[in-house]
Order: sequence, then C-alpha cells, then structure tokens
Amino acid sequence: MAASPLPALDPRPAGWRARVRHWWLARLPADDALTLTQRNVYILPTGAGLAYAGTLVVLLLASINYQLSLGYLLTFLLAGAGIAAMHLTHANLRGLQLRLKPPAPVFAGEAAHLDLTLTSPSSRPRFGIGLRPHEGESGWVWTDVGAQAQGQARLAVRLSRRGWHPLPVLVVETRFPLGVFRVWSVWRPAARALAYPKPEEPAPPLPAGAGSAQDQGPRRTAEGGDTEGVRAYRRGDPLKTVLWKKAAKNDELVSREMALPLARQVWLDYAAAGVGDGEARLSRLAAWVLAAEARGVLYGLRLPGLELGPDHGEAHKRRCLTALAEWG
Repeated sequence: MAASPLPALDPRPAGWRARVRHWWLARLPADDALTLTQRNVYILPTGAGLAYAGTLVVLLLASINYQLSLGYLLTFLLAGAGIAAMHLTHANLRGLQLRLKPPAPVFAGEAAHLDLTLTSPSSRPRFGIGLRPHEGESGWVWTDVGAQAQGQARLAVRLSRRGWHPLPVLVVETRFPLGVFRVWSVWRPAARALAYPKPEEPAPPLPAGAGSAQDQGPRRTAEGGDTEGVRAYRRGDPLKTVLWKKAAKNDELVSREMALPLARQVWLDYAAAGVGDGEARLSRLAAWVLAAEARGVLYGLRLPGLELGPDHGEAHKRRCLTALAEWG
C-alpha cells in the first residue's frame, strides 16, 4: 500500500481553481463518521461511459437510416443496460456508512495508518469500493462490503514533520458494475495525526547520571515493597511472572513480585542537548527518551517553559514524546 503525501488545506492557495477547491473543501463538515446519502453522493459518466453513449447514438442513426428492426432492438437493449448500470452504480455507494479510527502517533518521516470501517446496513453486498486521499490520483485502496456486514480498509499517509497534522480529505468512489459511470463522495475527517520528532541516529549517549542495568544499590519491587514475594494476578502482568505450579495446585493465578534495581534519575534537558537548531535538539531528546526507556532508568524532561518530572513506563514515554512534538 503506497503512502501518500499529507495534503493540508492551504490558507492561500495559488490559482482560481485551487481557491475554488479550497473553498469547497473548507465547507465540508469535519466528522470521523459519514453516512453516504443522495445529498453527498455524486455521479458522472466516465470516459468509457461517454464512448458508450456515442456508440448508442451511432447505432440509433444507423438503424433509422437503414430501417433495421434488429438495430433498434440492440440500441434500446444497450441503452437499458446503461440506465440499469447508472442505478446500480449509485446504489453501490448510497447508504454506506464510513467510520475512521484516529491514527496512532508515529515519528516524523513515517507513515500514519488510517484504519477505516465500511458498514453496509442493507441486504445487498457492495463491490469495488475505492478510497484515496483527495489530492493525487495514486494511493487507491479497494475493498468489498458484504450484505449487512463490515469491510476494512487502510490508507497510509506520510507525515514529513513533527507536530499535529490535519488528516487529508478522502475520496470514496465506485464504478461497479460496468465502469460507465463514476460515483463518488468526499469525506473530511475531524481526527488529527501526531508526529513525534524523528530520533537522532545514531543515538548519542545518555547525559551523565544515567543508571545502567549493571548498577548495584538499593532494590525496589514493582509494588514498592522491600522484598520479593507473590501477589494475586492482575490483568496485564507478564506471563513469565505467573507461578504456574501454584496455579495448578490452588486453581488460582498468582504473580511474582519482581525486584528491580533502584535506578538513578536522569534529566533530559533541552539546554544540555547542545546541537544545531531547535529541531536537532528535539531529535536528540527524542532519542534520549527512547534510550532511557529501553534501559529502565527514571528520566525527566526539561523544555523551555515545561518540565515533566522523573518517571518510567510507556505512559511517561508517550507524555515526553508528545511534549516534544507539540513544543514551540
């Protein structure tokens, strides 16, 4: 699946065509759920459809000129097939329900994945549903949706810089069954995508004062006790900490208290990241956050006007990376 560049609504687009398109897209309601109705589904003939209509005109003129009864029959049969195709193509989208799951944060330069759910509440299946970003003709993703069922689609959107990004306007389209009509709708999601600063590579050493796995000193347990022991199993405990022998005897899950080294604290300071401009410093801080989390040390983050106290864990890592992405 090809990643597509993230199109943003330029506040000052160049050219009258771009201005009209910008004005129209800005008037679309932003929502992460969309139901396709006659009000927001559009239909036009394709190039093949125009050629089909031209062929019908030629057949009709030839039938009139030569008084061909079979020519009339063929012409009106093909015309009826075209009208039926118009109805079927429009009905293939009409009533379809779309929902977007907000994308997970990624690092700058990576692709954010937009997970889309398509639901057909009617008793007929829908085939050949395509989705892509509004800007550009590439990046099509095709899917089918069964009767009273759901279909899944995923679009990849590359985020070139850190920070919050509006998601691209999406196009939903079908040409089923004959390809002579194009039926489409335009969807403007309300969710945004977050890009963390791209970590510096290779990752520099952590600032002085960081603990390591070999540090010896006081020890603490995951629950703040002084010694190792056992406790009742809690959802999310690693399976390797479960005492399976006790579970087999007592028919009750228990987990081992893990004693961990008491790591020293380390501060990841913007002022101490002394490299290049602000973006380079943020990239180094992002690399330090990942390194500190991987080594299991307690780390805090200092930015001009913002300070996050020392902590550890996935939630703290996300808070630090989000602060780096939003800073400035």
